[in-house]
Amino acid sequence: MKLSDFDFDLPEDLIATRPARPRSSARLLLAQGETIADRVVTDLVEILRPGDRLVLNDTKVIPARLSGTRTRPGAAGEGIARIEVTLLAPRADGCWSALVKPLRKLREGERIVFSERLSAELVGREADQAVLRFDLEGEDFDAAIAEVGAMPLPPYIAAKREADEADRADYQTVWAARPGAVAAPTASLHFDEPLMAALAERGVSITHVTLHVGAGTFLPVKVDDIRDHKMHAEWGQVSEQAAAEIAATRATGGRVIPVGTTALRLIESAARGGQIEPWVGETDIFITPGFEFRVAHGLMTNFHLPKSTLMMLVSALMGVEEIRRIYDHAIANRYRFFSYGDASLLLPQRGR
Repeated sequence: MKLSDFDFDLPEDLIATRPARPRSSARLLLAQGETIADRVVTDLVEILRPGDRLVLNDTKVIPARLSGTRTRPGAAGEGIARIEVTLLAPRADGCWSALVKPLRKLREGERIVFSERLSAELVGREADQAVLRFDLEGEDFDAAIAEVGAMPLPPYIAAKREADEADRADYQTVWAARPGAVAAPTASLHFDEPLMAALAERGVSITHVTLHVGAGTFLPVKVDDIRDHKMHAEWGQVSEQAAAEIAATRATGGRVIPVGTTALRLIESAARGGQIEPWVGETDIFITPGFEFRVAHGLMTNFHLPKSTLMMLVSALMGVEEIRRIYDHAIANRYRFFSYGDASLLLPQRGR
């Protein structure tokens, strides 16, 4: 298929820059088979059935945007340059891949100072990315960047306003537990404690998995033939307990519904052998129309960018023409789009 097959016109004023308050008051487009209904997120308590299982990504977004300085001695005294850093992903060697502006002002071996506690050394370059080694790790590193970092809002929000203190809570799920993401699993941002309690009382089960969302989730697709696109890799884990819970739900006739494309991509990665199994590693799974879903019965997700890999994923789940109809309805009815926008619950008619 061609990239243009996943394009659509989106009015600029439908891009949300702040979330709904409370979280669960956001609108919810329910697409069930060929039926579309306008609901709100709190209606999940009525829509979901006892025995259904939601799969939630428990990654925690780190405040990955850092501002520091580089100091270099010169004939006229010390030269100081301001350096902006956006962390992208941790590396196996303990370093971080990062975007650095301006990278040309840094030499390998030079340090960027972010605070009295935190600094990093440029140890290498990979294409247009920097490789940084920080002087702290583990909980000390987490605490230091929490003090000086800003939340890494998506480009389409950051272009409209700077991150502020409200984003530290707004751009984090209520169950976030494992630090490592530089983008939020945004469909999960619609859940709050009262909704979670109501779902539990309804008999809806919860399973947690982990996928550390990388900044690559916002990278544009630059090829016309989507088969030529290479996905970015992200680290994830499906524990033995999570795999067993998901398998048990399927065996007893319940529906397995991941919340967010990250959770869906992870559990389908863990089921490439035919059924869900414990899994850990990096996944670059690319879900496009024609994909065989082995675990998910549906998906709760926000509304996605035109021509994005996420549009291709939801098209694979519901069908290209059906997704076009769903998005036409969302735009005509002024649903709010992207990370802080409204949600959809996509339940295709399949005999799974």
